[in-house]
Amino acid sequence: MSRGRRWLCATGCALAVGLLLGGIAGIAVGLVTAIAAERALRRVESPQTRQERARARGDLPFATDLLAAALRTGAPPDRAAIVVGEAVGGPVGTRLTLVGRALRLGASPRDAWAHLADLPGGRRLSRVAARSADRGTALTVALERQAADLRVAKTAAGEASARRVGVLVVLPLGVCFLPAFVLIGVVPVVAAVIRDVLSVL
Repeated sequence: MSRGRRWLCATGCALAVGLLLGGIAGIAVGLVTAIAAERALRRVESPQTRQERARARGDLPFATDLLAAALRTGAPPDRAAIVVGEAVGGPVGTRLTLVGRALRLGASPRDAWAHLADLPGGRRLSRVAARSADRGTALTVALERQAADLRVAKTAAGEASARRVGVLVVLPLGVCFLPAFVLIGVVPVVAAVIRDVLSVL
């Protein structure tokens, strides 16, 4: 959401609160509401951003495996990153292409691999790749381990999302059945207890 649209929505919320409360209190609470609403709306991701993050989460383990395979065949890291980036496409492919170009232009491994840092799981991948390049350890082995870790994290995120959906599906049922349970199960018992207490008195 653009900044102008965020402030427009926040102003609408502030006006609604201000008119509801009225007076000086309404103005004060309305201002606080506008600032809080704008900050809350700033955190809301657009559908396109959510789709890109979901695609990146799915593509990154696969791209890391491809990168390790390309390095295993003897391709230099810059060439391997560009080839895999062009093959994978999407947000992961774009950033891998940037990594390859940065390495080709002589950037330090830390700066080059930092292009992946804003992807889900990319920050750790960029640190591992830069550290293995700095220390001279086998980048291929580090990438293979990281690909396995990313697959585990992707599976865990999918399971957590499935659990969250299960809770969200049950929540409306709880909202419907809880009042019915209170009216049918609790209220008659409480009424009977009160009747018995009053009859004793």
